[in-house]
Parts: sequence; structure tokens; C-alpha cells
Amino acid sequence: MRMFRALSLMILAFMLHFGGGHQDDDAAPNPEMQREEIVNLETEAARAIQTNAGTFFRRVYADDFAGTLSHGQVVNKTSFISAVQNGEVKYDSFNASDVSVRLFRDAAIATCLWSARGVYREQKFASQMRTIHVYINTPHGWRVVSGQITLLPPGAQQPL
Repeated sequence: MRMFRALSLMILAFMLHFGGGHQDDDAAPNPEMQREEIVNLETEAARAIQTNAGTFFRRVYADDFAGTLSHGQVVNKTSFISAVQNGEVKYDSFNASDVSVRLFRDAAIATCLWSARGVYREQKFASQMRTIHVYINTPHGWRVVSGQITLLPPGAQQPL
């Protein structure tokens, strides 16, 4: 009996020492904070597009990102960043609104409305697009792995 008790105490000590006990680090993520973080990323993306800056997308888009632009062009991370930075479009404004986020364990789907005004190929334009982005939560934060942009009517030609 004494040996059983000693063995039980050793197992309990082992479990507590190597993570068998509850630790604050193991607490479930706060879904509302995760939603807010993704809403902020969607807003940051709109600002990055308005300023033709690729830095945000290099940081947040996964290396294996795959997406489709509003005019049907299939892009990867490199070609998407190139489309953002090419300088052919000068935005007066580019906003993300109506952001909705659905969480699924370590994945999230974000949809939003992009509204843009500017000049493209010497033509003024104003347009709205619906977007969907698929995020994966990695040890380095949320990363966009896929995206789809759909131009809403009337449908002026867009660079993204």
C-alpha cells in the first residue's frame, strides 16, 4: 500500500511539473478578441491598398496564399502584392466596412464591403466590392491563406 501511495504521489508531481495541471497559458482564446483582431486586419488591408503599400500583405498573407481578383484573375501572394503596388491606380479613398467574422477553431472567414474611389488608367472610378478572406491562426498570428473579390454592379474595370 505504501508503494502504491508513493507511486501515486510521484505521478501527481510529474503531471504537475510537466503540464498536467491547469495553467493560464492553456486557457481558451477569447473569440471576441480574435474577431476584433481580424476586423483590424481587414481595415489595415484597406489602408494598405489605398496607399499602394505591399508591406502589410508580406506580413499577413501566407506564402501559399491563393486568391481571385475582382475581374477573375487568379493570384498568389507575389502577384497580389504586385497588383497592389503597381501604381496604375491612385486611390482617393479605400474603405472596408460591414466586416463580419466567423471563427472555426484555428480558422476564420472574414467578409466585408470594400468601397473605392480613385483614378485608374486616367479614368475616375467609384466602385464597391465584396470580399471573403480565409484566415488560419498560426504561432505567428493570423495569416490570410485565400481570398475572393467580387465587383458589385455597375462594374467599372478595376486593377484588383
